[in-house]
Amino acid sequence: MTRFLAGLALAPRGPLFRWGVALLAFLVAFGARVALDSLLPSGFPFLTFFPAVIIVAFLCGARAGTAVAVASLIASHYFFLAPIGSFELNLSGALALGFFALIASVDIALIRAMTHSLRSVREERERNRRLAESRETLYRELQHRISNNLQMVSSLLAVESRAVTDDRAQHVLQDARRRLDLISRLHRQLHDPEATEIRMDEFLRELCEDNLAAAGVSDRVRHVLRAAPIALSPARAIPVGLVAAEFIANAVEHGFPDGREGSLVVALADEGQGVAALSVEDDGAGLPDGFNLRGSNSLGLQIVRQLADQLGGEFQLSGTHGAVARLRFPVREG
Repeated sequence: MTRFLAGLALAPRGPLFRWGVALLAFLVAFGARVALDSLLPSGFPFLTFFPAVIIVAFLCGARAGTAVAVASLIASHYFFLAPIGSFELNLSGALALGFFALIASVDIALIRAMTHSLRSVREERERNRRLAESRETLYRELQHRISNNLQMVSSLLAVESRAVTDDRAQHVLQDARRRLDLISRLHRQLHDPEATEIRMDEFLRELCEDNLAAAGVSDRVRHVLRAAPIALSPARAIPVGLVAAEFIANAVEHGFPDGREGSLVVALADEGQGVAALSVEDDGAGLPDGFNLRGSNSLGLQIVRQLADQLGGEFQLSGTHGAVARLRFPVREG
């Protein structure tokens, strides 16, 4: 109802409409006062003119409302104030006319102030809408450029890896390219500036399929995803996604070498009290004898440890018949 009334007050109207409505309202008010003259006791000369002044001021503006008020004052004075049919004025008539002029002026001023406030609110909303559209456009463009830049760096790494003959160097370049692709994918998911969180169950589903396909093991390594619908902020989703990618890559590389077949279970569980657990379990070759997590110089494990520290979480790696990599971390920062 409020929005409807605001629309009526602020709708654009031409001079013909405004003054036509003002004239019609005055004539209706005058006709109603004449029709009610025999039914009303003395002392009500302005009864039907007050609504006309208010309606015209609301619909047609202060000028039209003032014109109706002046015309109503003159008509009331001549036709409904004693002495009838004359512009002579006694004390009681002067008080009545003064009362009508005061009330009509206050009504018109209040309606004018209200209309001005409504117009200011509408203009502010329109400015905010344009700013929001501009902000969204800039945000999308920024995300698009970041993704393109990451893809360009990934392509350069691919070119460099083809020119490198050392297997270890090729492996490092391929890992770097995989991590860049993951970050680029996360940025593409952040294209909506209003989407302040990422559903990790949906993201992990794509991550598992992409990583196994990129490693060329989709036909021999099966995977099962058991992920709770946990939403993370971008600042936490990116390191969690990188850790998940490292877990899957390590499981494929070390758990299923030389064409070995097997399966992975990727899980994301809500452990309560604002803590979640990410784990990747495989039924592959397991950890080598005497494996020491703290003493390992694997680049992937070093990255996982750094990301776990960044998240304020705990990283564990265990298992003999297969391996289990697990990260417990707070869902929210702080």
